[in-house]
Amino acid sequence: MTDAVTNWLTPEEWQALRLSLLVAGTGTLASLPLGLGVAYLLARGRFWGKTLLDMAVHLPLVLPPVVTGYLLLLAFGRRGPVGSVLAEFGIVLAFRWTGAALACAVMGFPLLVRAIRLSIEAVDSKLEQAAATLGASPPQVFAQVTLPLILPGILAGLVLCFAKAMGEFGATITFVSNIPGETQTLPSAIYALTQVPGGEAGAMRLALISIVVSMSALLLSEILARGVARRLAA
Repeated sequence: MTDAVTNWLTPEEWQALRLSLLVAGTGTLASLPLGLGVAYLLARGRFWGKTLLDMAVHLPLVLPPVVTGYLLLLAFGRRGPVGSVLAEFGIVLAFRWTGAALACAVMGFPLLVRAIRLSIEAVDSKLEQAAATLGASPPQVFAQVTLPLILPGILAGLVLCFAKAMGEFGATITFVSNIPGETQTLPSAIYALTQVPGGEAGAMRLALISIVVSMSALLLSEILARGVARRLAA
């Protein structure tokens, strides 16, 4: 059974799948600390520029992915303002799998922030106020009251971010190109297979895998979202 599954994909297709999992996982986990902080600011903060921050967070959802990838290339390329500084420390993102992880993180970030923000807004602020009245510091209130209540929402956001990262194509191929073994993820591998004679079978196999991963992520996200609703209603 294991041999049959292994032989179903070619070595190059397995490589694209493994790289997609690495890129999506890295981008998703790297997004979590910043996403949690931004979500909390948008949910609880009262400051000038909140609307601008909200717009900036959700901008990748409405911009063409190619534009997002081009902006990443301008900023994080070897000659970009950020990329040139990173290059001095031996960190190169353009045309590397780490750059693909960055592109996926940027594209999935709005979904992560939105899921966490909605969870925070659903928490009764009176619970946080009561904890503060009893002498808990703001970090303690967040760690002991808010965080346990929003944990399912965080997990749901991570799942959605991961699913978005697994399917990211436009920003990734613009920023890091389509290099087999280095930046060729599932979407770019599917695109490459459709451009060569006889590649339809491989493209179909990878498309089926993408569908299964995406549907599984959506199902898991729905289960976690319902868990949030039941927990807050209890």
